[in-house]
Amino acid sequence: MRLKDIALHNFRNYIDQTLQFSDGINVFLGENAQGKTNLLEAIYVLALTRSHRTSNEKELINWQSQTAQLKGTIQKQLGKVPIELDLGTKGKRAKINHLEQAKLSSYVGQLNVILFAPEDLSIVKGAPQVRRKFMDMEFGQMSNRYLYNSTQYKKILRQRNRYLRDLQHKIQSDRVYLDVLSDQLSAYGAEIIYQRIQLLKKLEGFAKNVHTEISQGKEALTFLYQTVVPDEQLTSIENIYQNLLKQFADIKEKEIQRGTTLLGPHRDDLKFAINKKEVQSFGSQGQQRTTALSVKLAEIDLMKEQTNEYPILLLDDVLSELDDYRQTHLLTAIQDKVQTFLTTTSLSGVQQELLSNPKIFRIANGKVNLEES
Repeated sequence: MRLKDIALHNFRNYIDQTLQFSDGINVFLGENAQGKTNLLEAIYVLALTRSHRTSNEKELINWQSQTAQLKGTIQKQLGKVPIELDLGTKGKRAKINHLEQAKLSSYVGQLNVILFAPEDLSIVKGAPQVRRKFMDMEFGQMSNRYLYNSTQYKKILRQRNRYLRDLQHKIQSDRVYLDVLSDQLSAYGAEIIYQRIQLLKKLEGFAKNVHTEISQGKEALTFLYQTVVPDEQLTSIENIYQNLLKQFADIKEKEIQRGTTLLGPHRDDLKFAINKKEVQSFGSQGQQRTTALSVKLAEIDLMKEQTNEYPILLLDDVLSELDDYRQTHLLTAIQDKVQTFLTTTSLSGVQQELLSNPKIFRIANGKVNLEES
């Protein structure tokens, strides 16, 4: 998969900008606050219909306009696919091959991207919600089924939490409706937990190989998915569903007292261990960074396995956060494999001999100029 071009209209500080990309490495070069990360964000939004930087979509639209538009052309194995995303006060509209999509979930997955930014180190050492978001965003690109279940789960969770608060404050008294919501949440939750476990097993396999290579065989990386469902019940969706349903029945009164849903995949976590020691708590900063790098590189291979297309890699000022050894491994691993977009304030800190014929875009004050590499 390659992104051949992109057109931005009233997106952030770009009024009208069209760029043609290299199939290899594309560098967005410029000082801070000039617009280079906005270009990377545009690719991310075009792919996933949401930003990795803000949940307020109004921030994506130029302050002089009410709407913004992103267009791109994807080169896949079976040919070129034009995609389009319109942002406005009335929501988002997405098109594939010029045909408007009834649901955004049918659009997501056309352009698959993996983002690696300095804050992605928090995948390892950050709060559990960071890792849950990581799983939902990445697995949602790989599987329409996962994306659908995740979307429905969040919808039912919001309804259930509202109803629990109503029961807590005695605005409602019908416990049967709570049981209905518990059943629905258990059904979608079981699908999510089961699919997370299946995909994490595959991701772990790829990440183990990368980590062993980076650590020169000295370290073994393992994953541990932490969920309220006992291990012996994780063998099927039906077993997980029945277990969740029983646990909801057991803690019904406690949840009403608290006014919130106390268990489910929205409270699960993912732990990483090196040589059987938890990286979050006991790993050095170097081990944490190697783990994050291993997971991100493993995603490339997992996405290829799941979708039959390599994703696009977005590196947002991440090379400056890696030492020479890890930087070398990253750039060597992606060379001639995935189309890459990276932002940097200077190429002086990048091992340029590892950048094979990059296409360099210099950005200043929201203006883009193509530079000879």
